[in-house]
Amino acid sequence: MEWLAKEDLLAIVRNQLARDMNCRPEDFCAEGILFCPAALREGRRMFKRQTPFLEIATMGRGVVVSADADILSAVRSVLQNRTREDIFAAPFVWGHSLYYLPDTKTIRKLPCPAGFTLHFKTGGEIHALYTQPGFENAIQYDENVLRPDVVALCAMQAEKIVAVAGASADCKTMWQIGIDVLPAFRDRGLASCLVNNLTPWILERGVLPYYGTASSNIPSQIVAYRSGYLPAWMCTYKNVFDASSPYEGILRCGKRLIRT
Repeated sequence: MEWLAKEDLLAIVRNQLARDMNCRPEDFCAEGILFCPAALREGRRMFKRQTPFLEIATMGRGVVVSADADILSAVRSVLQNRTREDIFAAPFVWGHSLYYLPDTKTIRKLPCPAGFTLHFKTGGEIHALYTQPGFENAIQYDENVLRPDVVALCAMQAEKIVAVAGASADCKTMWQIGIDVLPAFRDRGLASCLVNNLTPWILERGVLPYYGTASSNIPSQIVAYRSGYLPAWMCTYKNVFDASSPYEGILRCGKRLIRT
């Protein structure tokens, strides 16, 4: 089966990010920095939002900064003359993630590692997995969420589930893939195999699968590449305006810390 080309996939992402961040799809193709007031637009991905809200994203050119109206002016005053790299290092940003799309031109199905079998789960079969701990990055362990689990691909050794790749319906056009492998079964190629084999299942249903990982998570990024994925955009995932930083206490006593 022939999949959508790279530019078509990127257009889907631009349209979705525009709904999420209350801007225009073409803003992600422009140079410079765009500041826009946040809004809860219909069709957005149903992630829980912090208050106050701030999200910063780039697809490789300019940067889009979306923030609640009451902090937008202050954020603009800090970021407006900064480089893209400096913006993502702003002191009120708590981490960012890289997001990947399948390279539909070159992706090929990976074989299952010897000694394991693959099994697709949907509907109530996914809910049955919630009794088994260890797969928190792949499934949500909750039937009543706004981004429900829609499919899971399990790797089994005999009767034991040892790895799960799951996809959540983040919106109508994009499902996010997550992966977990039990510690004793890592480094055997299971993570890449599951993500890779789950990808065509999603594409065949007219939905774009995507994969996200923290920018510091090198093993997860390797899984993305081995699964046939390429980086497409970068986005912040949290801010510290609500004093939620794990280093908040240290930041407050920074001067004393430097003196000692």
